[in-house]
Amino acid sequence: MKPTQLFILIAILLAGGLWLYGTYFAKPRPPHKRPAGVTSPGDRRVEKTDSEWKQILSRSAYNITREQGTEWPGSSELTNEHRQGVYTCVCCRNPLFASTTKFDSHTGWPSFYAPIIPNAVYNEPDGNRTEVRCSVCDAHLGHVFNDGPEPTGLRYCMNGVALTFEQGK
Repeated sequence: MKPTQLFILIAILLAGGLWLYGTYFAKPRPPHKRPAGVTSPGDRRVEKTDSEWKQILSRSAYNITREQGTEWPGSSELTNEHRQGVYTCVCCRNPLFASTTKFDSHTGWPSFYAPIIPNAVYNEPDGNRTEVRCSVCDAHLGHVFNDGPEPTGLRYCMNGVALTFEQGK
């Protein structure tokens, strides 16, 4: 077989494999349904299509906030952020956590013991964990655990790429 024929054969097999995977195996996530009774500060809502989110978010921010991904531990600059300020949702700029509630959890992710106000975020079951979402745009932010410091005993373990930091607020 000539190299050109071999190349064409491999290309056809690869294209066929990708088509089979996309048709029969890859299952798109169903759209997230916000639980009944969830409120947001000022009843503010931000809703966009997947296409709109992809246009305004980086690839990693989209993966984490819209597809429930997780960043590598220690990969976010916000893990070691120690200035005074507010951490907001990367998708909708909803204020989520004050720097005064941030602590070093030694996990590799920015961690907080309480949201800035109770309805800034909401929680949902996620297997054996509890997922944390932004109450304004439903972005996946991370998870909350019961091993945090006082006064709440909670550890909101957030993906740094899901947050932006606004100094001095």
